[in-house]
Amino acid sequence: MLVLYNYRNSSPACSGCGETAYIVKARLGMISNGMILIGTTKDAGADVSIRPSMANRHGLIAGATGTGKTVTLRVLAESFSALGVPVFMADAKGDLASMVDAGDAESTKDRAGKMGLYEKGFSYGGYPVCFWDVYGQTGLPLRTTVSEMGPVLLARIMDLNDTQSDILNIIFKIADDEGLLLIDLKDLKAMIGFVGENAKELSSKYGNIATASLNAITRAIVSIESEGGESFFGEPALNIADWLLPDASGKGIIELLDCRKLMLSPRMYSMFMLWLMSELFETLPEVGDLEKPRMVFFFDEAHMLFDGAPKVLLEKIEQVVKLIRSKGVGIYFITQNPRDIPDGVLAQLGNKIQHALRAYTPAEMKGVKAAAQSFRENPAFDTMKVLGELGTGEALVSVLDEKGIPTVVEQTMIAPPASRLGTLDDAKRDEITKRSMLYPRYNDFFDRDSAYEFLERHKQEVAAAQEAEAAQAAQASDSTVYRGAAPVATAQVTGNSLLEAQERARLEKEALKAKSQRNKAVSRATASVAKTVTGTIGRELGNTVGSSLLGSGFGKRLGGNVGASIGRNLIGIFTGR
Repeated sequence: MLVLYNYRNSSPACSGCGETAYIVKARLGMISNGMILIGTTKDAGADVSIRPSMANRHGLIAGATGTGKTVTLRVLAESFSALGVPVFMADAKGDLASMVDAGDAESTKDRAGKMGLYEKGFSYGGYPVCFWDVYGQTGLPLRTTVSEMGPVLLARIMDLNDTQSDILNIIFKIADDEGLLLIDLKDLKAMIGFVGENAKELSSKYGNIATASLNAITRAIVSIESEGGESFFGEPALNIADWLLPDASGKGIIELLDCRKLMLSPRMYSMFMLWLMSELFETLPEVGDLEKPRMVFFFDEAHMLFDGAPKVLLEKIEQVVKLIRSKGVGIYFITQNPRDIPDGVLAQLGNKIQHALRAYTPAEMKGVKAAAQSFRENPAFDTMKVLGELGTGEALVSVLDEKGIPTVVEQTMIAPPASRLGTLDDAKRDEITKRSMLYPRYNDFFDRDSAYEFLERHKQEVAAAQEAEAAQAAQASDSTVYRGAAPVATAQVTGNSLLEAQERARLEKEALKAKSQRNKAVSRATASVAKTVTGTIGRELGNTVGSSLLGSGFGKRLGGNVGASIGRNLIGIFTGR
C-alpha cells in the first residue's frame, strides 16, 4: 500500500480508506539524471530535458487547440513540484485541478512503455495542490490591497494619462501623510471624494488638483468594479512567502488559480497577473542563477494578458519578465500562437515547446514560417514542414544548454503526466480547500478600520459641529418674538428655519397691529353714534323742561342745549371718549 500525505501536513492517510490522497510519497515527476524530462526524440528515443539551472530563463508552450499543450504543462509542473519548486498555475478551463489524483495507468501505459519511462523511474501519483479563486467560490480567496498594488501599477491598469497618474500619486501621498489605509476600492473612492472637497486647501501643499482628473479616476474605478474588481481588493491579502513553503515530503506545492470566471474579464485577468509578477519581483531578494528556480509560474491563455493592453502596460510586463529571472523565478506562457506574445517578451523565453500549428490562410502561413524560423535549425528535418505535420502529444522543442545557448530543435514525443487527466468534482475541491493549512488564514474576509471608515466618521463629526454652531447662532439672534407687550419665546432654529420663523413672527405682529387699528375705528364709530343719539334725546328732554319752567322760545332753546350736553358727557364716561 502506498503511503499518502496531506500537503502542508505530515499526518499520513491511506489509499482507499476514504481519505483524499494528495501526495504519493514516492518518486513522482520525470527527473532523469538531474534534468526535467519533457519527452524523448521521436526517432532515436533520446531524452529531451530542461536543465533546472536554466528553468528560470522562462519558456513558451504554444500550439493549436487539441495538440497537447495542457499535457505538456502538467508534465513540467509535476517535475518542478517533484524537485521541491513551488508552482503557480492559471487554470483557464478547469482541467488542471485533477492533478491531486494519481493518473490512470491504463490510459497512458502504452505510451510510457514505448518511451521507456518505467525503466527511468516513472510512476503515477497525485500532487500537492492548493486551490485559489479571486472570487472565493472555488478555492481560497486571493486578494491584495490597494496600497500594495500601488499608484503606479494601478494607473497603468486603469490606463490613466500622465496628469491623471500624477493626481493618483498625490492621492496616495495624502493618504500616507494622514495615516489612512487604502485597503479596498471604497477606501480609494472615499479618498478621492475627500481630496475633491478639500482641493483648494490641499493644492497649496501638493500642487494643483484638477476636478476633471479626479472624475476620470473615479470613472476608471467604477469600470474595474463593474468587472468584479471589488472582490480582488481586500484583506487578508496574499503573503507571497506562503507560496514558497514545501509540503511535508519536500515537494513544491502547486498553487492553482481557477480562472474560468476571471478570464471572462480580460482586464481583471491581466491586472491580477501583472500584480502577481510585480509582487514577486518587489518581494523576493536578488539571488542570481540558482541550481533550480525558487518558483515557476505558468500563465495559460497568455494572449489575454497582452490583447488590448496599453503600451505602458506592455512595457511593464516586458520589464518584469527581463528582471525577475535574477529573483530565481521562471515564467512560462501558454498560448495558441507565438504571435500572441509581444516580440520584446518573446525574446526572453529561452525554453520553447511548440506543438502543431495549422495554417489555412496566407496570414497563418506567415505565422507558421515565423515560428519555425525562431528555432535553431536541425539539419535532420525541415522545421516548417514538420511543424504543420505534428500529431497530438508531439512538439518541436528547443531548450537552453549549460551555457545558455538554445539547443538544436528536436521533434519530441511528450511524456505522459503522472496525475489523472480530466476534471475534479466541486465537492472534492471544496474538501481539499478546507483541509489546507492556509484555509483559516485566508478564507475569512475582514474589513478593518481604514480610509473609508475614518472619513465617514469625519463627515459625521463635521456635520454635528455645523449643526451645533447653527443652533448657537439661532439662540444668539432673535431669541424672542413680541406679541404686543407680552414676550413670546421663539423656537430654536437654524439655517432656513430661522428665516422662516422670523418671517412668521413679523406677519403675526402686522396682523395684530391691523386688528388693533380696526378695533379702534369701530370703537370711535360706536362712540360717535352713541353721542349723537344721547345728545338728541337730551335736547328733546331739555326743550320740554326749559319751555315749562321759563316759558317762551328762550327757555326751550336753553333747556335743549343743556340736555344735549349732559347726554353726550354721560356716554363719554362709559366709552372712555
